Amino acid sequence: MSSLAVECIGKRFGGFPALTDVSLSVEDGSFCVLLGPSGCGKSTLLNIIAGLIPQDGGSVLMDGSPVDHLSPRERDVAMVFQGYALYPHMTVEQNLGFGLRMRGTSREIMKQRIEEAARLLGIGDLLSRKPRELSGGQRQRVAMGRALVRRPRLFLFDEPLSNLDARLRASVRLELKRIHEYIRGTVVYVTHDQVEALTLGNVIVVMEAGRIRQIGSPGDIYRRPADRFVATFVGSPEMNLFRGTIRTEGGRSVFRGDDFFLELEKPLPAGPEDEVEIGIRPEDLEVHPPGAAPINAVVELTSDIGAERYLQVRVGGKTLSVRVPEDRDLPSGGGVSLAVKPGRLHVFRNGLRAE
Repeated sequence: MSSLAVECIGKRFGGFPALTDVSLSVEDGSFCVLLGPSGCGKSTLLNIIAGLIPQDGGSVLMDGSPVDHLSPRERDVAMVFQGYALYPHMTVEQNLGFGLRMRGTSREIMKQRIEEAARLLGIGDLLSRKPRELSGGQRQRVAMGRALVRRPRLFLFDEPLSNLDARLRASVRLELKRIHEYIRGTVVYVTHDQVEALTLGNVIVVMEAGRIRQIGSPGDIYRRPADRFVATFVGSPEMNLFRGTIRTEGGRSVFRGDDFFLELEKPLPAGPEDEVEIGIRPEDLEVHPPGAAPINAVVELTSDIGAERYLQVRVGGKTLSVRVPEDRDLPSGGGVSLAVKPGRLHVFRNGLRAE
């Protein structure tokens, strides 16, 4: 396997800037997830890494050496796409071994690798079938197996689970994580699904409008988002945001919104009035009887999601989400008050994290 680095990558399609000054490093054996909304440039970056399209500027390096002059075959990368791209006239075994045959791999090694991949993916009993006889989940396992048997320098996945239903997606996602822990390959994985990103990645690269907004571990991305975009894109339901000002009162930093005020745990350098946004995740709000906490609210709606329950509450003119225990029954129209758990308040100034 290999380490990967991209340095100052830029790409335009006509007048549209698909990527702007993108740089990142992926250590040997890491599982790196490119996460972002449709059109943010993540698949374009993956194709540039693979050598399928050229960049306009910057460089792609593997193990510290530039590979910009190399073809996809010479870069020795394996790609798994959203579409399965299986040969319909070949059996599963023939599909798995096709790339190895093209590289002149001996029959003995080819048989050994196919058996190992089939065992890892649980498709050993499907080797004699053809793609039309397989379910969507089975076809995607075969597509992943075809990449595994190659033992490439780099695995590249472009939203491979998008065509699967929710149950299959969860199952294949766990298999993929287990396989990565076994083979310790270097993986770059593209998705718009934050659950996939947080589940699979050692490192997550959040992208938006052709730029990188934050690089970090799943915990860092979720608990300390670098800016307003990351804060609202990662997390479901998304983070609650309130606009207001920070004032210094008696040596304390106090946030004052339209309908409530909160004392900040950590003083922030600010002038007499500093306009900011504060962010609070739904699970970081505690529900108390009316008047017992700083934020007064009215319950509008209760949503049960299996083992979790969410409230939609109104604070002044704004609606926000609050997670409560599944056995907590709060009727619509009733009053409550809310407090923020210690250390869980996020402050953004001009869209960027302020602490």
